[in-house]
Amino acid sequence: MAVKLLLKEIRAVLPDGDGVQLSRCDIGVEGGGVAFVGQAPPEFAPDKVIDGSKRLVMPGLINAHTHAYMTLFRNRADDLPFRAWLFDRILPMEDRLRPGDSYWGAMLACCEMLRSGTTCYNDMPIFSPENARAALDSGMRAVIGRGLVGEGYDDPGGLRRLGEAEAEIAEYRGCGEGRLRFMLAPHAPYTCAPAYLRRVIETARRLGVGIHTHLGESRGEIAGLKEQYQQTPFEYMEAAGLFALPTVAAHCVYMTENDMAIAARHGVSVATNPVSNLKLANGVAPVPKMLKAGINVALGTDGAASNNSLNMLRELGYLCLLHKGWNEDPESLPAARGIFIATMGGAKALGLADQVGSIEPGKRADLTILNLEQSHWYPHSDLLGALCYGAQGGEVETVLVNGEILLENGSFTKLDEERVRYEAQRVSDRVCGG
Repeated sequence: MAVKLLLKEIRAVLPDGDGVQLSRCDIGVEGGGVAFVGQAPPEFAPDKVIDGSKRLVMPGLINAHTHAYMTLFRNRADDLPFRAWLFDRILPMEDRLRPGDSYWGAMLACCEMLRSGTTCYNDMPIFSPENARAALDSGMRAVIGRGLVGEGYDDPGGLRRLGEAEAEIAEYRGCGEGRLRFMLAPHAPYTCAPAYLRRVIETARRLGVGIHTHLGESRGEIAGLKEQYQQTPFEYMEAAGLFALPTVAAHCVYMTENDMAIAARHGVSVATNPVSNLKLANGVAPVPKMLKAGINVALGTDGAASNNSLNMLRELGYLCLLHKGWNEDPESLPAARGIFIATMGGAKALGLADQVGSIEPGKRADLTILNLEQSHWYPHSDLLGALCYGAQGGEVETVLVNGEILLENGSFTKLDEERVRYEAQRVSDRVCGG
C-alpha cells in the first residue's frame, strides 16, 4: 500500500541535464508519486516522517538488462570462455528446469536487487509467466520479454515461444498498478533467422511493444554474421526492420562507426553490462563513443550466471572506473554521468522516462534511501563520488516502488526472504547437481 511520507531535510540526487546534482531538501510522497521536492508545504500531513539528516535518497536504480531466473546458476559456470559457458554449461542446466523453478530464481533476484537499491529491471526469461508473477509478488517494477529463438517464419518451436510471450502479455498487461510492462525479446542474431525476426516484428507491432535483444556481445558473433550475411549485428537487425520498433540492445561490445550511426538514427538504446563482459572476456563496450554519438546508454548486470552479482551499485562503480582506465582518461565517464546512466538512462531505454528515473514532482515514487552512517562514507564530502566509487549496497536502508515501502530499515515488507533462499537452493541443487 502506498504511504504518505515526508523525507525531511534529506540529501537528494536530483536531475541536472545529462547528469545529476546533490541538494538538501524535503521530499513528499503521496498517492504513489512524488508530491513535491523542496520545502514541505505547511498543509502536508504525512503518515510517516523519515529524518534525512544522515541519509541520502536517489532514484531507484534501473537494471536495464538481466535474466532474473539465472540466479539459480550463480557460481555454477565460472572461468569459462563465452561459447563453453553458454553452450556447454548454461543451456544444459536450462534444459533441466521444470515449471515453477524459474519463479524462485526470479524471486531470489528480486530480493538481491531490492537490497542493493534497484527498483526496476528489464528481464529476458525463458519461462512464461513465472517471472511476471515474481515481479508482481515482489512489488518491483519490471519489463518482461520472454526470450525468443527461431529458425524460420513458420518454425514450430519459434512459434510456440512467441505464442507463450503473447499469452503472457494478454494475461498480465496492466497488472500491479502499471508496474508490469512487456517487450518481445528475440535473443540474438545468431539464434534468430531473418524470416523469424520478421514474424517477431509483425507481432510486436500488433501488440504495441518494443524489442529487447543481445547485439555485438562477442567476436564469435561478429565473425559468424560476417561470414554468413556479410553484415555486422546492427546492419543485420536494421535490414530485418527491427529498429523500426523501440529497441534495447544489450552489450554492444563491438560497434563500428556505422553501427553507432545506425543506433543513433533509429533511437536504439544500449544496455551496457561491464562486469559480465569482463568476466566472460568479451571485451569493453565503447560507451564514451556511444554517448558522443548521441546514443542513449543504460546500465545492466546481465544474469547472475555471468556476473555473480545483481548489485547495480557495484556495476555503477565498474562502469565509470573501467572506462577511465580503458581510455586512459579520468574524465571519460564522470560519476554524475554514470549515475544518470544507471537511473534516467534506464528509464529512457524502457520507455518509462515520464514515470521514473529521476526525483521530480508528478513522477512515481520509486526511491532508494541510503544510510550514510557507515565508515566507508566518511568523511562526508563529495557524496556523488562516494555513491559511484564507494557504495557497496549494504547501506541501502529503505526502498519504495510506486510509493509502497518494500524494504524498511533493512527488512522486507512483502517478501519472505528465508523461504525464497530455501526454494532457490533446492531448485539449484537439483538442476545444477548439488
